[in-house]
Amino acid sequence: MSIQNDSKSNRLRTFPGVQAIRNFLKDTRAKTGIIIFTFFSLIAILAPVLTPYNPNDNNFVPLTPPSLQHWLGTTGNGQDVFSQFVWGARTSLSIGLLAGLISTVLSVLIGMYPGYRGGWMDRIFDTITNVFLVIPSLPLIIVISSYVHSAGPWVIVFVIGLTGWAGGARVLRAQTLTYRNRDFISAAKLGGSSELRILVWEIVPNMLSLIISNFMFGTLGAILAEAGLEFLGLGNVSVVSWGTMLYWSDSGGALLMGAWWWLLPEGLAIALFGMSLALMNFGIDQLTNPRLRSDSLNKKKARIKRRESNANI
Repeated sequence: MSIQNDSKSNRLRTFPGVQAIRNFLKDTRAKTGIIIFTFFSLIAILAPVLTPYNPNDNNFVPLTPPSLQHWLGTTGNGQDVFSQFVWGARTSLSIGLLAGLISTVLSVLIGMYPGYRGGWMDRIFDTITNVFLVIPSLPLIIVISSYVHSAGPWVIVFVIGLTGWAGGARVLRAQTLTYRNRDFISAAKLGGSSELRILVWEIVPNMLSLIISNFMFGTLGAILAEAGLEFLGLGNVSVVSWGTMLYWSDSGGALLMGAWWWLLPEGLAIALFGMSLALMNFGIDQLTNPRLRSDSLNKKKARIKRRESNANI
């Protein structure tokens, strides 16, 4: 029985997916990114449990510094900053992740399938992609948002998602073109595999790191775009998010009055969450890019040699 369990554990350890996850978790930058990402995700998920007050209650003394009663102080309107920060995390992360998912799905569909098919379909979608790339994304988002002024977060999700796919589609199309005439694709065609099967089972696994990176940067771009829209007052400022917190702190003159606790938490959170996505993306690049992987191994060997030489001295 123990021999069977040992053999199963050995097979599990040698399974490519498990080994890839283990190598990913060995990267210091990736681990740091995962910790920060998990921290903010737990805050967003546990918002009803963590917050002592309703984020919209304005029954407190305005501009109170951080204290035991109000961990991050109060706003100029008498609201608890910590409660707004936690509920704002749920709103901003939901908008970012959903908009990032929408833009990534559109990038995959518009970039990969026409790129693999080629011909008139590829030319049409490539032209559409180039048009969206030429148009500056932020002004386009602002123009669309102005027509749905004071809309809810779901409208902002779709506005950001529908305007943020072009860059990822361009990259995925270019990579798909390099795979289209590879030997293993030709072998799959000769084996009778359909175009959809070849895309899903042959091309997508080889481009998974690019797709994940596209999702991460799409999420980051969506969070920044949402914060920018809310900061400019183009969203629904009655919905609590990190962006609306920036809007109200700026409108209330938090910086001029020295109320740093009203302005700093949400700005720092956006920066840290973006950094977590970038760090995890570095870990994925380290895992999938042979050049970066060999550089890492060379650096590790150099460190071992230095330690051995120091020990001999």
